[in-house]
Amino acid sequence: MAEWYAFDVKARKKVRIKNPQFVQLKNGRWAVTGESEETGIKVFRFLSKEEVEKFVAKKK
Repeated sequence: MAEWYAFDVKARKKVRIKNPQFVQLKNGRWAVTGESEETGIKVFRFLSKEEVEKFVAKKK
């Protein structure tokens, strides 16, 4: 599985997402959510259409 990165507000930098999960929002947009490796808080990253086609379609 690919490594995912998101901005950690507490650490004020980009960090790797631990236990990434794909979620679909109410408006149909896809995102990756998980925990920050550094602080353990919940982090969230929206996906582009290219990323959705590449990773989410494989997973289903």
